[in-house]
Amino acid sequence: MSARTAVREEEEDLTGMATTRPPTTNRLFGIQIDAVTRDEAVGRVGDWLAAPWPGRCRYVVTPNVDHVLKLRGDSGFRTAYDEADLVIVDGWPIRSVSPLLGVQVPETIPGSDFVPWLLDDHQARGRRLRVFLLGAAEGVAEEAALRIEERWPCADVVGTLSPPWRFERDEALCERICRRVTETAPDLLVLGLGAPKQEIFAQRYQHQLGAKVALCVGATIDFLAGSKRRAPPLVRQLRLEWLYRSLSEPRRLGRRYLAGIVQFPLLVARELVERHRR
Repeated sequence: MSARTAVREEEEDLTGMATTRPPTTNRLFGIQIDAVTRDEAVGRVGDWLAAPWPGRCRYVVTPNVDHVLKLRGDSGFRTAYDEADLVIVDGWPIRSVSPLLGVQVPETIPGSDFVPWLLDDHQARGRRLRVFLLGAAEGVAEEAALRIEERWPCADVVGTLSPPWRFERDEALCERICRRVTETAPDLLVLGLGAPKQEIFAQRYQHQLGAKVALCVGATIDFLAGSKRRAPPLVRQLRLEWLYRSLSEPRRLGRRYLAGIVQFPLLVARELVERHRR
């Protein structure tokens, strides 16, 4: 039994609530990835949101190629991944090479899609949901809140906050942010701080955040606000969203995607060699 599975079962015993069966995990690129479909992941998080607060904020991470590369040289980021409650594959390159590496990933679950899917599920079930938006530039989360409440009447956005630059280096400020979140008693905390800040923040302050679940989902708040545009559906179907985004934000994302194109095949080759040796 993995450490993450043990924590899940212990917390579920404490809440006394029957929940969706913990998903199977597969190790890939040093990450314990949960082999779940979109519906299973939504159901799992929905169970957590319906249960009493377990004494800490559960959190979900969404690995893509950029995360896989950063994890190799960032111990704090790796700790955050090791302790995450649900790890769902965001990037299609990871899923596409998984059969080659002897691992089955049912489907990709982009973080920017997961929040709308979760809200759709709550809307369909008639469940209320208290939401806090933490991240994005000044004013963006407020616009996202308006659009969320308009599209999903089940959602009540109880708070928004755009932390200042390098806030993560100030522990006192981080603790004040935790108190601000906790005072609003949200069910769901949407973290749009960018990787690895959002994952490390969720892991480090999981016992001080009064939310039931945190989703580490990057630019999702910007997408919900309309301040950044998702690639058109056809572009996404062709698996070219990375190209669309790199052209939209060349300074911020161009180098990142170029590094992935160069380094990810080498990482796959190394993984193949290591698996062959084992």
